[in-house]
Amino acid sequence: MSSAAATGGVGSVFVLGAGRAGRSLARALVVAGVDVGGVHGRQPDATATPPVTGGALPESLGSAAIVLVTVRDAQLGDALRQLASARLRPGAVILHASGATDPSEAALLRVQGHGVGTLHPLVPLASPERAVELLRGAWIGIDGDPPAIAAASALATRLGAHALTIPPGEKPRYHAAAVFAANFPVVVAALAERLLEEAGVPEGEARAATVGLMGAAVSNLESGRPHDVLTGPIARGDVESVQGHLAALENDLPALTAYVTLSRAALTLARERGTSAERLAEISAALDEAQRPPSTV
Repeated sequence: MSSAAATGGVGSVFVLGAGRAGRSLARALVVAGVDVGGVHGRQPDATATPPVTGGALPESLGSAAIVLVTVRDAQLGDALRQLASARLRPGAVILHASGATDPSEAALLRVQGHGVGTLHPLVPLASPERAVELLRGAWIGIDGDPPAIAAASALATRLGAHALTIPPGEKPRYHAAAVFAANFPVVVAALAERLLEEAGVPEGEARAATVGLMGAAVSNLESGRPHDVLTGPIARGDVESVQGHLAALENDLPALTAYVTLSRAALTLARERGTSAERLAEISAALDEAQRPPSTV
């Protein structure tokens, strides 16, 4: 193949999908010196950086060495069918940003000689303004045909990120791991903030304290494995503290369920760090008791 994408270089990139992920990646690529030939979405936005076009696909699509599809997963099949009917550059590589799916519509593009694959940033792209900072040093999941892997790797390098090859057939497990790392901490933070507020802590202080504590915990992971840096009552085998938590959460089903589920996972880490097996057995029994249905006798 003669395109820059096929040889592992970075030619012109066209971004199809102007949501937060698409605009974030486009902005970061521009800052990295990549030629972004267009960003296309449902509605035009001349004020965006780079500007967004809307309506019919523009002619600039046909000159792109790489087409980066950043629509939602539910729209991915339609977007790939649309590209299969469009006038693309011969040998252009099609990358999509879905970490969860391997769309069957990719076959329509492969038979036309286009490599297809994944470029899935393992970073929450909630703000285009922060994308450059967040992507630098981040990890990006990649897979697909050899030209697509070469193109995705080249883009990751230009963004200052690391490429992580998604093992064949393991996208659901890979994406579940990403959800645990990126989405569930936000859910846990919301629970922690609410509990602090219900305990009487002012909202602003509750948020600041939660963010500070979670930031410190994540920072600890940079210096050791999870079982080495786990702190708290389960790591210490502190049965009484856990029992107190369970009593306090007795009438708060969402928080109680999350506490019990995560505590069971923490028991495994505590065993690996050598916490007293007898104390951990007591904690496990307390967790069982907390979720036992009330007696109807």
